Parts: sequence; structure tokens; C-alpha cells
Amino acid sequence: MKTVLITGGTGLVGTSLSAILLTKGYKVIILSRSLNNRPAHTNLSYAFWDIKTQKIHADEILQADCIVHLAGAAVVANKWTKVYKNEIVDSRIQSSKLIINLLKNNINKVKTVISASAIGWYGTNKEAAIPFIETDEADDSFLGTTCKSWEASIDAITNLGIRLVKLRIGIVLSNNGGALAKFKKTIKLGAATILGNGKQVISWIHINDLCRMIIYTLENESNSGVYNAVAPYPVSNKKLTITLAKAMNGKFYIPMYLPAYVLKILMGQRSIELLKSSTVSCKKIMDAGFKFNYENIGQAFTNLIKK
Repeated sequence: MKTVLITGGTGLVGTSLSAILLTKGYKVIILSRSLNNRPAHTNLSYAFWDIKTQKIHADEILQADCIVHLAGAAVVANKWTKVYKNEIVDSRIQSSKLIINLLKNNINKVKTVISASAIGWYGTNKEAAIPFIETDEADDSFLGTTCKSWEASIDAITNLGIRLVKLRIGIVLSNNGGALAKFKKTIKLGAATILGNGKQVISWIHINDLCRMIIYTLENESNSGVYNAVAPYPVSNKKLTITLAKAMNGKFYIPMYLPAYVLKILMGQRSIELLKSSTVSCKKIMDAGFKFNYENIGQAFTNLIKK
């Protein structure tokens, strides 16, 4: 089987992706700044890199047939100070630069790069009935311009004759962290907290479908370019919250609205991303042959909450 190199391999998506790849017989190499990682699987290994110093140990990495590029600082986890905004951007652009320079300056056998992006590329739908598609222009917001720079930073990979796929990832639902953990927090106390008026549309994806999509585009050489990595049926914040509350607590919850102005006080600029309505289409990836296991939010929560 092929060897897959993963940047950001210890994050939410990378951890799940690694586990699935290993069960399918792939060899996995994870880039890490730590030299003390102990592989838990015979087909798993670690290689050193440091984005800030642009240092990387090439020997192990040059064994890879494919690269899945997920690295990047968390977007909403920390306050958007000027310094942290720079870190969000630099962690993405400089990691791409390091990969491109490595492949440009060394003999390698990499045939495919799958690079993460995000639906932050898009802004708020002007018309809710018309979802965003891959050819739409990047929004002029912070996340829109960040995603544009992020995607542009990896484009030079095609000049090396390597197939490039970019996945604009929606809100990832997983039991191991991310957005779902935050949604669950107040529901466990009996309160289903709806953000703002709750009408804003959330384009989401189940972690299993996202990992399967990455592997699908990795294994199918006809796939290239940009694809939206979101489920077929986006939902409003209110519907997502209530569906989750019912899955967790049955009838034992109280819907509570967190006003937009309070959210803005608590989250600052980050609140824009929690309150904006973004309906994103996955038609392109479905037309390419990918089939979702979790098309609607009810299916997703039935699976996640039972675990």
C-alpha cells in the first residue's frame, strides 16, 4: 500500500484520518515538532518539522507517495489579536512553503497532494436559495482572504507535476473535539443554546465522511482542483442545536437564545463567523462519485451521540 504523509496529523481531522488509513493498510507518516512521539502502530511513524524555522527532516518524508496537508493554527479557539491573526495566516502559508521547497529540491515520489482549505472562503449568502459553489470568489473578510492566501500558497505544487486537490471544509462534527464539544456543553446542563436568532445556516460535515472524502480524492486520480467538503443538507443553527439536544436529552432540554450582541461581547470579531449564514453546495464532489454516509444532521447525531 501507499505511504501517506500528513501535516497537522495530531489534530482533530488528522487523528481520525490516520486511524482510518492504518486500518486500510496504508503506511502513515505524521509531521511533528516533537521528537519524542512513540508510534502506536507498526505502519505509523513520525518525522520532524518546524514551520517557523523552516526546518524539516527529509529522509522519512521522501518515502511518501501522497501528502495530506492539514496544518494550520486553530481559527476560533483564541482571541483574534493582531498577533494571533498573523499566526493563523502564517501557519498555513509557511507550512505550504516548506512542503513545496522540500519537494522542489529533493528527488521524491509524491504523486498527489490533498490540501485543506475552509468554507471561510465564502461570506454570507446574498440569496439563501443559491448555495455557494467552488467557482465563487473569495469573501473580502479576514477568513475569506486567509483562505485565498492559503489555497494560493500550495498552488505551486502543480508546477512540479503533482496532482493537487483542495478541500474547502465545513464545520466538522466529531466526538473528539471541535464545534460539537462546544454545542454539547450547555445541553448537558439542560439548556439548548441557540446563537443569535438561530436562522443562520451552518454547512457541516461528519468527521467520518470528511476522512472518507480525503481518501476518496487521494485514491481517485481523476479528482483535482477545488471541492467543497460539506454534507448535502446544511441546517440552521437552531435546527442543529435542537436536533442535538433531542439526541442527547430526549425531551429534557430548554431552548435558550444567546443574543448576537452578547456573543459579540464574548467572542469579539470571531462572532461574525458564528452568526453568518453560509449555505455551501457539495454537488461537485457528489458528481465526482463520492457518496456520503451522513447526509442529514439527524443521521449524523444518531451516529455520534450513541458513541
